[in-house]
Amino acid sequence: MRGRTIKLSASRRLVGDLMRFSMGVPRVTVQRQMNLRPLLDARDGADARPSWTVLFLKGYALLSQEIPELRRAYIKFPWPQLYEYPASVASIAHEREHDGERVVLLSTIKGPEQRSITELETLIRAARSLPVLEIKEFRRSLKLARAPAPMRWLLMWLGLNIGRKRARYFGTFQLSVYSGLGAESLNPLSPLTTLFNYGPIGEDGSVAVRIHYDHRVMDGANVARALERFERILNGEVADEAKSLAQSGAAIIVTAVGTSK
Repeated sequence: MRGRTIKLSASRRLVGDLMRFSMGVPRVTVQRQMNLRPLLDARDGADARPSWTVLFLKGYALLSQEIPELRRAYIKFPWPQLYEYPASVASIAHEREHDGERVVLLSTIKGPEQRSITELETLIRAARSLPVLEIKEFRRSLKLARAPAPMRWLLMWLGLNIGRKRARYFGTFQLSVYSGLGAESLNPLSPLTTLFNYGPIGEDGSVAVRIHYDHRVMDGANVARALERFERILNGEVADEAKSLAQSGAAIIVTAVGTSK
C-alpha cells in the first residue's frame, strides 16, 4: 500500500530530541491514592476557582522546598555526580496550536514555592493563551528544533549535564497531565529527576497521584513518604491559601508576564 511521507515539523523534532535523552533515564513510578476533599471544598468556595494544575504545582513546589532530593539532578559533566539546586524551577507541558498543528511545548516558572496561587494562575494562563512566538521559552525551543540534529543533540546534552544551566533551560521537575480530558498517563518520559501527574479527580476528592523519578537520584521509599507529605500539604497549606483567596475575592488577571523578547 502506497502512503505519503510527512516531513517532521520543528515541534515533532523537539519531542523526538526530548525522548532521545529521556530514554536514558532509569525511571520508576510510585503512586498514592489521595483524598483531597479539604482542598476540593476550599477550591469550590472561590468565585474564580483556581485550576487544579496550579494547586498541584504550588503543593509540589512546597514539597520540593522541604525535600532536597526533589531539587537534585544526576549530571555527567565533568563526571557523574548529583547537583542540588537551592530552589525549584517548574517545567509545565502545554498543548498549543502552531502552524496548523497541535504541539506540546514547555514553559518554566522559577521559584513557584515563593509565588501565590493567583500569580501562578496568571503565568500558566498566559502560556496557554498568548501567541506561541510571544512566549520566550516556546520561541527558543522552536528555534533550536530547526538547527541540524548534531548541534541540537550537543546543546541539549550540555544543557542537561551542566548543573548551573540545567534548571534554567529545563527546570528541576515537570508537570504533565491529561486529567481534564478524562485520561491519565501511566508511563510519561522526561529527562528531569521527577515528573508528577494525577488522574481525574472524583466528586469526593479522590485522585491517583504519581511521582515518576530518576532512580539514580533517590529511592522508592523516600518517594512514597514524599507522596504522603504531598497529600498533607495539598489539604493543608494549599487549601488554606485557596480559602484565603476565596475570602478576599481576588481576581485572576491574565497578563503578558514572563514574555519578554
